[in-house]
Amino acid sequence: MLSQKTKDTLLGPLNANNPVVVQVLGICSALAVTVQLKPALVMGIAVTIIVAMSNVIVSLIRNTIPMRIRIIIQLVVVAALVTLVSEVLKAFAYDVAMQLSVYLGLIITNCILMGRLEAFAMTNKPWDSFLDGLGNGLGYAWILVAVAFVRELFGAGTLLGFRIIPDSWYAANGGFYENCGMMMMPAMALILVGCIIWAHRSINDKEAK
Repeated sequence: MLSQKTKDTLLGPLNANNPVVVQVLGICSALAVTVQLKPALVMGIAVTIIVAMSNVIVSLIRNTIPMRIRIIIQLVVVAALVTLVSEVLKAFAYDVAMQLSVYLGLIITNCILMGRLEAFAMTNKPWDSFLDGLGNGLGYAWILVAVAFVRELFGAGTLLGFRIIPDSWYAANGGFYENCGMMMMPAMALILVGCIIWAHRSINDKEAK
């Protein structure tokens, strides 16, 4: 069974200590890859895998890393994992890899990654570091998925490329509905993230009281 500390390490980033809505990290990619649900989902999974594995690797070698070059070593570990994930995506999901484009490579400089390596993996054991990375990756991923869900549904009428809003609903076919073009703009992603932050803090403030 997981101890309370272990549960907090794994589950805390999903809500109370979410890296996006509480720590306000990883915002740039949240704005860039959430036009459609599929790339957002893949990006979330990729970041989760990379954060978890880099945390484990850095935790394993933490006692042998010279402090003056620790950031360089952390970047090398992350860069190797990002390259590996990128090549796997190009081999098995080329279209998604192209959609993610440079943002996949920019995972290397994601604040969430470097923050967890520096704040947690350098001072904790591999298992705890793995759970911390997994929790923070999933916390980041669910925000991306939530934003992409709303943007694709109301911006294109689809989810994962499948038609959700029937063609008969559209004004061009005698219906009443029109897609919201603003959902396709980066500004809308920022607005949605802001709404999630507002809702999250309102709910948690009420529970705290």
